[in-house]
Amino acid sequence: MGVSNFIASKALFLALICIFLAGWLSNTVYSNLSGIDFESPFSFTFKAPEIDSPSDHIKEDQIHVYEDKVLIDLENAMWARFTDTNSMDPLFDAEANTIEIKPESEEKIHVGDVISYRPKGEKSLIVHRVVEIGKDSNGWYAFVKGDNISQPDPEKIRFEQVNGIMVAIIY
Repeated sequence: MGVSNFIASKALFLALICIFLAGWLSNTVYSNLSGIDFESPFSFTFKAPEIDSPSDHIKEDQIHVYEDKVLIDLENAMWARFTDTNSMDPLFDAEANTIEIKPESEEKIHVGDVISYRPKGEKSLIVHRVVEIGKDSNGWYAFVKGDNISQPDPEKIRFEQVNGIMVAIIY
């Protein structure tokens, strides 16, 4: 009896393996032929949507790390802290401190940079990512968008409205 139970359990195990492989193979073939992307049991790839990254405004030779401090050689640096609106989550939140630089020219601002700007007629600063740069009859402009917001801000941001480019976040 022991030998026949062993053989039966092996046969059941092999049958289950064959059923699993047949299902996986048919899913793969059907997915490839139909253009539909079904979940594949051996596919562990995940690709997040691409967001343009900020430019490298601080070079490696400007950063000095010591046992008791960190020094960053940076001209025109400003400390900044912003109101928490959740528009830039998860990049930074209410308690984050940031370092900004005042851009010397329009050419220093790139798609992907996070800038602070003053909307026309407002006193407060908004911090959003540059998603488009262009020129029109009024000169340079940028469209910006919060990372956590689906649409860009409605107005074109002019260079004169830009307060700073965020170059560091201190959590």
